[in-house]
Amino acid sequence: MTDATAATARAIEAVWRLEAPRILGFLVRLLGDVQAAEDAAQAVLLTALERWPTEGIPQNPGAWLVTAARHRAIDGLRRDARQARLLDAHGHSGPSTEAPLADEALDGVVGDDLLRLILVACNPVLAVEARVALTLRLLAGLTTAEIAHAYLVPEATVAQRIVRAKRTLRAAEVPFEVPRGEALAARLPAVLEAIYLIFNEGYAASRGDTWIRGELCQVALRLGRVLAGLTPMAAEVHGLVALMELHTSRLRARHGPGGQPVLLLDQDRGRWDHLLIQRGLRALALAIRLARPLGPYTLQAAISACHARARTAGDTDWHQIVALYDALVEATGSPVVELNRAVAVGMAFGPAEGLALVDDLALDPALATYPHLPAVRGDLLERLGRRAEARSAFEAAAARTQNGQERAVLLARAAACRWRAPPPRSSYTAAIHPSVGIPGRPFSRSFMGAVAG
Repeated sequence: MTDATAATARAIEAVWRLEAPRILGFLVRLLGDVQAAEDAAQAVLLTALERWPTEGIPQNPGAWLVTAARHRAIDGLRRDARQARLLDAHGHSGPSTEAPLADEALDGVVGDDLLRLILVACNPVLAVEARVALTLRLLAGLTTAEIAHAYLVPEATVAQRIVRAKRTLRAAEVPFEVPRGEALAARLPAVLEAIYLIFNEGYAASRGDTWIRGELCQVALRLGRVLAGLTPMAAEVHGLVALMELHTSRLRARHGPGGQPVLLLDQDRGRWDHLLIQRGLRALALAIRLARPLGPYTLQAAISACHARARTAGDTDWHQIVALYDALVEATGSPVVELNRAVAVGMAFGPAEGLALVDDLALDPALATYPHLPAVRGDLLERLGRRAEARSAFEAAAARTQNGQERAVLLARAAACRWRAPPPRSSYTAAIHPSVGIPGRPFSRSFMGAVAG
């Protein structure tokens, strides 16, 4: 392969990553089948790979790809229509030929196509794992291998999830239309949940030796921004975008040179991205104006904003954070939210108050294997000077976590308790990310709240 050919291939890959969701959305609308749309899109990509190295990259490569996809889809529909007419002529029933071929039926609105694709990938008929995998495949352009790597599962497992998701959508005869009004509002929670889980896995990886998977954060944030543009009056969409903007602003400060975690109260706030903070605060203000009452994502964004507005760790308004957690507990009924609230209470009113709440939560079976409960308990015990108990709690938390970087932090805290070192300025529980959870999933992991790093 020559240097020029390699450069063209890289350019095609970059354009395809950007344009694929729009092309797939158009093809799904036209063909009414996810697998057929993907097959047609891959054929268009192969055409570009064959022609662009010799003909040169078009002046508007995105428009070239969309036009090629349109022609291929029309040819396919006409071929199906001819087959149907032949079957009818011989007395056999064939596939419906009602799909419109007129140009005006094919143009559509790009925004609607993207929204349709998001809604298809996040349809509630699919399991959460399938929604996330299909979203990453269709909207983020990640390969099956990349998705498997991101979630540390076998590639075959991801492939099966995607195949089953497509079959489920086909069997359920899911309409490839953008619902309106109340129907759209009913579908948004599933969409938000998938985006939320993708961002969460990027912000605080559940397994492996990597603390942050930044590419997943960027995928989720891009999807959130697209969705906010397509549903401008949906308060919780803006709330989730605000939450992701504010947390993305901290990414550069969340790890050291070797990838080791840097906890919230120890972070160099000068490294926070203040442009993202401003974007997040604007999105939060819009969500608050639209929401009555505030939803879970907007409340979590408001908690994150308390950290973003504090110039130093000591300026954090923990009393306001406790009040926001009170509302979030009422909105979600989640024991994980209650654990986060206990952290905030410990910061606002002292470790003894927080420990009493944590000890009560330890009886909840939903938190029986949750690593952050003993981590929170260890921090509060250490601050109370009960170091032997704190060491045991940190060791228990380290045994429960499946993330190597997080385990190293917890074991270091346990070792520090042995030497009776003074408690670090940065509270582990105010920095690492005990999960907030979401309605219906009381111990889902998450990235937001008073305790996010």
